[in-house]
Amino acid sequence: MSDTAIIVNTVVAVLATVLLIVRFRLNPVVSLVVGAAYLGLTAGLGVEGTVEAITGGFGDILAEVGLLIAFGVLTGAMLQRAGAIERLVSMLLRVCGPRGMPYATAVTVGTVLQSIFVDVLLVISAPLARRLAPRIGAQGLPRMATALAIGLECGIVLMVPGVGALALAGLLGVPLGTMLLAGFVLVVPTVLIAVGIMTFLFRRGWWDPVRDEQAELAVAVGAPGPGPDREPASASTVTSATGSTAPADDGPGPMRRDVPLAVLFTPLLVALLLIAVGAVLEVAEVSIPVLAFVAEPVIALLIGLIGTIAVCTYATGASAVEESVAGGFRESGQILILTGVGGSLATTIQKAGLGEILGQYFSANTVAPLLMVWLIAAVLHVAIGSVTISAITAAGVLAPVAPIIGLSPVLVALAAGAGSLFAVHVTSNTFWLLQSLMGQTTRGALKTCSVGVSVASVVAILLILPMSLVF
Repeated sequence: MSDTAIIVNTVVAVLATVLLIVRFRLNPVVSLVVGAAYLGLTAGLGVEGTVEAITGGFGDILAEVGLLIAFGVLTGAMLQRAGAIERLVSMLLRVCGPRGMPYATAVTVGTVLQSIFVDVLLVISAPLARRLAPRIGAQGLPRMATALAIGLECGIVLMVPGVGALALAGLLGVPLGTMLLAGFVLVVPTVLIAVGIMTFLFRRGWWDPVRDEQAELAVAVGAPGPGPDREPASASTVTSATGSTAPADDGPGPMRRDVPLAVLFTPLLVALLLIAVGAVLEVAEVSIPVLAFVAEPVIALLIGLIGTIAVCTYATGASAVEESVAGGFRESGQILILTGVGGSLATTIQKAGLGEILGQYFSANTVAPLLMVWLIAAVLHVAIGSVTISAITAAGVLAPVAPIIGLSPVLVALAAGAGSLFAVHVTSNTFWLLQSLMGQTTRGALKTCSVGVSVASVVAILLILPMSLVF
């Protein structure tokens, strides 16, 4: 089959997947499998080869990140139930003060809190941020709304243990330690710069409280927003990135014992530290068998999960932990399936031979591949509205190219994640949750969420390009 035919069929497969999701509202999981099947058959893989690519890609990526996603979601569910988020926000306010609160919120949400399922994290943190907004001063509401939006979305796809970052690492074969370090190096300056830019714009009169904030300050959670024939999710029900509806946790349970905040987060922080240490040892070519074992991401997150179970059982009781774990399993199931079928499409693209074709046009010393994957992810996100789906699909297109031209896979992962952040808009559940929970009009949410996260997307790719000199 000619190179042109393979490229055309790949484009058709991706566009068809987008069309099925957006126009015909077919479930993203089914749409991705249909796109992979079409490409496999039209690229000459045959029936058997197409099925092997779909099932093999699904199994391979879940083998890489399945347990990691499950462990991360379960850990986050227990921390949420123990009331750790509310206490963390109060601590940040005391330490950073009102002026620094938007920056501290964006960094914390984008890094440490990514183990918590994003919609649940948003439902918990947005009301807290809204109550804090008047204490920040002028433009407090838009600054806090922007900080939340940027931190949430950046963390999902750029920072381990965000589900998108885990999926990208598994898809591209990036060691979790490397993804953690590279993501941290990228996320912190990205969110700080993006929040700073948006703060500058708000202080220059870009925010109009009369038109950008809802008339009644006390907007009931789940009350109909001004969006076009659409209602935001309620606090008791959140819509996931897959398009399905899942019950959120019932909220923080009563604390049986007073456990310091640092103790609640210690198991998770230890797990992330172990993963980072493992990455450093690997780069330094130092072999310490015991440390290498506990630094393996699956073992490290398992240690963090066990530690969190112990701490939260002591703090909230065994029944509350059991309820949190049950809710976490419900949340992680849909994430795992979506991640797996994203791997199916990526594997089919690879076996179709797209990597060898594109490798003829790119070289490792050019920014073209990174800009291309950023652009693909951005276009897909505008159409689909899911950062995870667009990031995985875009990375899958460029994944075969990376080893051929000598480009580090972690750069492809970061570029795909950065592109998927562009133009979070009305197709995104996060947009409507922020609009409702933060008391914004649709016009205001377009400024804080759509523009704010798009600024972060551009900042991220501008920072990724010089990172190619290191990674």
